[in-house]
Amino acid sequence: MAKTSFELASELGQLLLRKKCSITTAESCTGGGLAYWLTAVAGSSAYVDRGFITYSNKAKQQLLSVRSATLLQFGAVSEETVSEMAEGAAKAALAEVAVAISGVAGPGGGSAAKPVGTVCFGFAIRGKVSTQRLFFSGDRQQIRQQAIDHALEQCILLLTEV
Repeated sequence: MAKTSFELASELGQLLLRKKCSITTAESCTGGGLAYWLTAVAGSSAYVDRGFITYSNKAKQQLLSVRSATLLQFGAVSEETVSEMAEGAAKAALAEVAVAISGVAGPGGGSAAKPVGTVCFGFAIRGKVSTQRLFFSGDRQQIRQQAIDHALEQCILLLTEV
C-alpha cells in the first residue's frame, strides 16, 4: 500500500533532521501543496523556514531569479525552468534542499508538446541539481496530488543518497 502524503512528509522530515538540512519549496502548479504537507508534521519548524508559491512567470523571475531567457526559450513547464527555480529557492532561503514543481494540472492549458498532466521537478540538494519531467493522469486535483507525492518520494530518495 502506498504511503500517504503525511507519512512521506514525516519520513522526509526525519531524514532532514538526521542530515541536518533545511528545505524550501518553489511551487507553481501545486500552489503550496508541498509546503502544506511538509508543515503538517509537528516540529517541522526545525527544518522548514519558508517556501515560495511562484505561479506566474513574473514571480519566478522576481523571487527565484529564473532568467527571462529561460522562460522565453523553454517555457514555465520545463526542466530548465525548474532547475533555476530550485537553485533560486535554495539560495533565497539559505536552504540545503529545495524542491521546485511546475506543470500543467488542467483541465485546460495543455498543448501537443506539454499535454495536461505534464509536470517538471527540480531538486537542489547541497548544490547538486537534478530534474525530471513526468506525466500524470486524472483530474486537476489528482494531478496536483500525484506531483506532491512524487516530489516527497523523490526528495527522500535523493537525500538518502547524499
